[in-house]
Amino acid sequence: MDDRQRLWLQQLPKIDELMLLLEGQGVADRVPKPLLKELCRATVEKRRQGIIAGSGGKEEPAPSLTGLAGEITRQIDRLHTRRLRRVVNATGVILHTNLGRAPLSPAARECLLEIGCGYSNLEFDLVRGTRGLRYDHIEELLRLLTGAEDALVVNNNAAAVLLALNSLAQGGEAVVSRGELIEIGGEFRIPEVMEKGGVRLREVGTTNRTRLRDYREAVNPETRLLMKIHTSNFKIVGFTEEVPLRDLVALGRECGLPVLNDLGSGCLFDLDRYGRQREPTVEDVVTAGTDVVTFSGDKLLGGPQAGIILGKRALLERIKKNPLNRALRIDKLTLAALEGTLIAYLNPRQARSDLRVLKALTETRNEVRVRGKKLLRKLRTAGMTGVDFSLREGTAAAGGGSLPGQEIPTFLVSLAPRSLSSSRLEERLRGLEVPIIARIDGEEVLLDMRTVAEEEFVFIVNGLRSIFFPDGR
Repeated sequence: MDDRQRLWLQQLPKIDELMLLLEGQGVADRVPKPLLKELCRATVEKRRQGIIAGSGGKEEPAPSLTGLAGEITRQIDRLHTRRLRRVVNATGVILHTNLGRAPLSPAARECLLEIGCGYSNLEFDLVRGTRGLRYDHIEELLRLLTGAEDALVVNNNAAAVLLALNSLAQGGEAVVSRGELIEIGGEFRIPEVMEKGGVRLREVGTTNRTRLRDYREAVNPETRLLMKIHTSNFKIVGFTEEVPLRDLVALGRECGLPVLNDLGSGCLFDLDRYGRQREPTVEDVVTAGTDVVTFSGDKLLGGPQAGIILGKRALLERIKKNPLNRALRIDKLTLAALEGTLIAYLNPRQARSDLRVLKALTETRNEVRVRGKKLLRKLRTAGMTGVDFSLREGTAAAGGGSLPGQEIPTFLVSLAPRSLSSSRLEERLRGLEVPIIARIDGEEVLLDMRTVAEEEFVFIVNGLRSIFFPDGR
């Protein structure tokens, strides 16, 4: 360390001096005093280490008192900036897990806002004037929409599977086809969920072929239930065979064992009418006689994150009495959003119109093209000269572990920048006040119109103007 570095170290301001200045500037009122002190200490220490590290040739002079105060002020500004932000999903992945999966419908948002901003009858019976049950608000809707005898909702589908297994098969075995032992998001696997639920896995069949006799031969005094898992996030094709659900239900009746069907994506809407691959609906599974059904609320259902459990009343009562149910229950905001979502399904036409996931999945190719042309016109009339715009065909995907392998026709608005690379433009789009998440194809940045709503055009146009007209023109 040379003399100049020693001098710079001596010139570093004291923590108390820095705090006094920030108090005088009114900055100290924005954070608790202990936090302010820690920010001051950490900032000064960082500069101290920088000066010391400069002994290798890189010099780091001591900053002024006002310079350090400004740095801390910017840190506090960042602390007050919300990290969770709205984005425009222009990727073409409809149920994008990283982008929050299903957007809520206007009705669901209204319910969420109303219930979240005041008191509610969450667990209060307005007729009797006594304590009520939170699940009463949606049980009837779920029963009417699916034909199930009873219903329960927890915080996600993994929790639903865990709770059901723990309630019905703890200490015993659950028989599952080897080809259905899926891995869900975050590297969590069905066998691991079963283990945590206190259930031993009994694998039957092979990866590609499982027969009814495989289940039958696996049944023993330790068997507590038969489990079928819908492979909603992958497909096995070719030389395959699986047991139809009705046959497995019949075997369960014969052996006195309940059948649990984890549907995963949980569709209430007949998608094959709109040219999408056949997806078993919840009603189909309930009608087949399944004892317990589990599925997600924020996938094909188009609602908030939740795990929905439906089935026979006697089994649901056992599940509801499990102490784990308390730990996994949903809050009032999720409940409100889910109720608003389910009400839309009473009118299928309204559901397709209001639920953005259903709309994106069922829109015709021409409807998407029309929306793309509208955005193209807005972009071309905005006067930006640093980028070329065009419209071309492409494919989108359901995402979110739903409709695996299906390519959905779409239209893409192409941005071909002249003065910067496509990767740099994509990065700039992510850095906007309302970030635009796009995809890159060579020298083009692509905006998929199947996942972009017309009301989001303003974010795209204004965002691109701020990039190519940084002076605000």
